[in-house]
Amino acid sequence: MTLLPPSAPGATSTGTTGPATAAHPASAHAKRRTVAELSHDFRLANGRLARRVRQEQADNELTSGQFSALGAVFRLGPMTLSALSEEERVTPPSMNRTVNALVEAGLLDRAGSAEDGRKIVLTVTDTGLSLVRETRRRRDDWIAKRILKLTPEQRHVLAAATDIMKELANS
Repeated sequence: MTLLPPSAPGATSTGTTGPATAAHPASAHAKRRTVAELSHDFRLANGRLARRVRQEQADNELTSGQFSALGAVFRLGPMTLSALSEEERVTPPSMNRTVNALVEAGLLDRAGSAEDGRKIVLTVTDTGLSLVRETRRRRDDWIAKRILKLTPEQRHVLAAATDIMKELANS
């Protein structure tokens, strides 16, 4: 699909460079004519999906930021507060508040570093491990049920889009 401004030569009401055919139906994604429209629609769809997936969680009172921080330590292993702040792209004081809540809830432990006693290393507790695993299981199950309903072509497009979304998220 070529993204053309609505006034560009050859642009149609579907946003493609020719008439809609059986091979290229005027579907919802073909109607986006500009990068700005695609950006807007992508952002809204991504936000709605993220909010819906976040509803699938183990029974807990964690905020999305707290769960994200816990998940980062789970995924990357023991780390310092500054490394976690950098990974989550938040300030150290903000991350310190998040970590305090996780330690108080018994989901993270703080301990002195074996290599440098001045550093504090964060690790996930057994309770934290169980919480992350259960939440991931619920979220993966929710998404998998919906992916199974897609056509093989849609699954292929989704796989390609997932790689692009990873690039965008890491840029």
